Amino acid sequence: MPETYFPVLLALGVATVLGLSLLGISYVAGKKRTGRTELTPYESGMPLLDQSHKRISIVFFLIAIDFIVFDLEAVFLYPWALVFRAGGWPLFAAVLVFVALILVGYAYVWKKGGLDLSARGRTGFQRSL
Repeated sequence: MPETYFPVLLALGVATVLGLSLLGISYVAGKKRTGRTELTPYESGMPLLDQSHKRISIVFFLIAIDFIVFDLEAVFLYPWALVFRAGGWPLFAAVLVFVALILVGYAYVWKKGGLDLSARGRTGFQRSL
């Protein structure tokens, strides 16, 4: 039984040793300069134009959560596609129910204005939560 897990343990061991060795080499060989310029935050190689502690509207996070939930549909449909022929009609009916529930959820979010970034759509969706 342990020999079946050997390739996985070997891959984990190699990844751990490789990661730690690369971190160690960069620590030893890297430049150790500190100063005002090195400690300032930057994004994509460009210095920040203003403070990074800006308030972000909750709508962006709600839309991100909606897309994560709806993208999980693809994760659940992939195994179904692999065993589609072996499952027969009962499996097909179960997937149709699953897709119908996803579409109902999508229609609910759309009706409540969860996908609308305008001020009118934001207020309606936030009040319903």
